[in-house]
Amino acid sequence: MRRRRRERPSRRRKGARPGRILFLLPSLLGVGLFVLLPFGDVVRRSFLTAVTGRFAGLSNYRTVFSNEAFRLAAGNTLKFTAVCVPLLVGAGLLLAVQIGKAARGELIRSLYLLPMAIPAAAVALFWKMLFSDRGLWNGWLSALAGQTVSLDYMNTQAAFWVLVFSYLWKNLGYTVVLWMAGLHCVPKELCEAAGIDGASERQCFWRVVFPNLKGSLYTITVLSFLNAFKVFREAYLVAGSYPHESIYLLQHLFNNWFVHLELDKLAAAAVCVSVFLLAFILLLQRLWEGEN
Repeated sequence: MRRRRRERPSRRRKGARPGRILFLLPSLLGVGLFVLLPFGDVVRRSFLTAVTGRFAGLSNYRTVFSNEAFRLAAGNTLKFTAVCVPLLVGAGLLLAVQIGKAARGELIRSLYLLPMAIPAAAVALFWKMLFSDRGLWNGWLSALAGQTVSLDYMNTQAAFWVLVFSYLWKNLGYTVVLWMAGLHCVPKELCEAAGIDGASERQCFWRVVFPNLKGSLYTITVLSFLNAFKVFREAYLVAGSYPHESIYLLQHLFNNWFVHLELDKLAAAAVCVSVFLLAFILLLQRLWEGEN
C-alpha cells in the first residue's frame, strides 16, 4: 500500500506535462503563424532585391546604413527614447508615491488613465489646435505679450519637445498604475521596522521600498521603451509623412519606403531594428538579474 501511494504523485506529474503543453499550444501556434513566420519572411527578403528577387547578400544592409535618412531617423528615435523613458519612469514613480499618500488615490489614479481612452486622432487634432501658427498657445502668448505671435511649433525644433510632452501625457497614467501596484506589494512592516530603528522617510524609501521595486522597474522600463517606438501615430497625424527633421522617426522612414515599394531596404532596416530591440531587452534583463 505504501508503494502505491508513493507512485501516484509521480504519475500525476508525468501526466501533467502533456496537459501543460496542450494548454500552451494555441498561444505557441498563434505566435508561430502570425509573428515568427512573417518575421522569417522579412529576414529572407532582406537578402533579396525588391524587383527581381535575386540574392543580394549584404548589399541591402550596406545601403540602409549609408542612407542619410536612416541615420537621421535612427538618431532621432534614440534621442527621443533616451529623453522620454527616464522622464516617464521617474515621473511615474514620483506621482505614484504621492498618490499613494493622498486620501482619494483611487479617483486620482482613474483620472490619470483617461488619456489612454482618448483616440490618437483626437489627440493629434488637439495638438494641431494648440501648437499651430494660429493655435491656442500662440493666442495666449499674444494676449500676454500684447502683440501677435504666430509661430508654427511643429515646423521648428520645438516639435521634438511637443512630441515628448505628447508621449508623457499619453503613457503616464498606466505607468503610475504599475508603480502603485508594485508599491502595494511592499510590506508596510518593513517601513515600520525601519522607522523604529531611526530611519527617515526618505531613507526608508530608498533603502527599503525601492529595492523591492526592481521587478516593477524592469517591466515598466521595457514597456516604456517599446511604447517609445509607437509614438509615430501622433507625429504622423500632426505633421504628415515628412515632418520637421527633429521628429523624423524610424516609423516615418519605414512608411515612406513602403509607399515607394522599397521593400528590400525596408526589410533590412526592420531586421536591424528588431535585433537592436532584442539585444537591449536581453541586456537589461541580464543587468537586472545580476543586481538581484
